[in-house]
Amino acid sequence: MTPTRKTILTFAILTSLSTAPVHAADACDALAARVIRDTGASLAGRAGHYAVFRAEDAERLSLDCRKPARITVASRDREPSLAYFTLVGRAARALAGADPAAAEVLALNLHQASLLANAPRRGGSGKALMLCETGPRSDALREDLTVCRVAPRAGLSRIRRAG
Repeated sequence: MTPTRKTILTFAILTSLSTAPVHAADACDALAARVIRDTGASLAGRAGHYAVFRAEDAERLSLDCRKPARITVASRDREPSLAYFTLVGRAARALAGADPAAAEVLALNLHQASLLANAPRRGGSGKALMLCETGPRSDALREDLTVCRVAPRAGLSRIRRAG
């Protein structure tokens, strides 16, 4: 390989390596902007793949941009107001393009099922998957009694297997 080709190849590799984190940051910035627009929350801080927002109807609204992206909406109330579930629906629209009204109903139903079963409950609504849980926690969200997490639903495979 000639020195010129080697230099060009080295430059191309270094350029592609240095722009990968920039593209990921741009995608996270765009997603954070969509969360702000769709939920009405304000950005409280951003570090790497994480963004935290201030929202009137939740104690915590956070975004994890790593694939698959996830939004966590937490409340200190075991039975939060309806505005909390509206916020979860709007977060589902921002993250996955889900119908916010359908996602709100799903969050309400999962919350009620979690209260009855005293265990987390999962479900899906259109383009969004959701897990809601109630009760005492021992993780970083231990002061929050209601937590709903939203993630985009993975697309169905175009290849179907027999059987």
